[in-house]
Amino acid sequence: MTTTATNIKAGMYVPDTKVAREATALVRDTAGELIYHHSRRVYFFGSLQGRNRNLSFDPELLYVAAMFHDLGLGERFRTSGRRFEVDSADEARRFLQSHGVPDDSVRRVWTAIALHTTPGIPEFMEPEVALVTAGVEYDVLGIGYADISAAEREEIVALHPRPDFKMRILGAFADGIRHKPETTFGNVKADVLQHYLPGFERGDFVRTILDSPWAE
Repeated sequence: MTTTATNIKAGMYVPDTKVAREATALVRDTAGELIYHHSRRVYFFGSLQGRNRNLSFDPELLYVAAMFHDLGLGERFRTSGRRFEVDSADEARRFLQSHGVPDDSVRRVWTAIALHTTPGIPEFMEPEVALVTAGVEYDVLGIGYADISAAEREEIVALHPRPDFKMRILGAFADGIRHKPETTFGNVKADVLQHYLPGFERGDFVRTILDSPWAE
């Protein structure tokens, strides 16, 4: 996919393509400023980690995956009863297919979004998959914080600020999944509901095995 370097920040650029522009517009129209700025930071931080790791990646695919990765938290996309990561990934797939993007590229974006809260796996997959998770881990958890220079980090945050980000993103996670707590079984979002949903009881993997209908 061809790109034109625009919006240079920290040596990285947002692809100036029809797909990228329309992805930006869709997220601006359907998600709040919190998710928009977070998603853009995920793209920039993921790109910089790609540079640091000498990974060759498609900027347009990484951009779309970063922009859509939390879309499933929003009211418009969270009625399926599935994990929000799957809702986000499915919206990205529909979007890319409507633009005639090749199936393998669509698959990469879908996988990158679906696995972005599943640590320990994406880093061994295609660069776009690995770097969405790297960008999320950097922006939300601070993993690899020293890998990116203070100057680069400050430039990106100046463009996409993060006021009270820690508490606001936790609130967004809780609001996006509190109506389907069963989807947090075995994943990190159970920790969010443990703090934010009174009466929440996390799934117990051991108990599930022991209580299964098998006699032994």
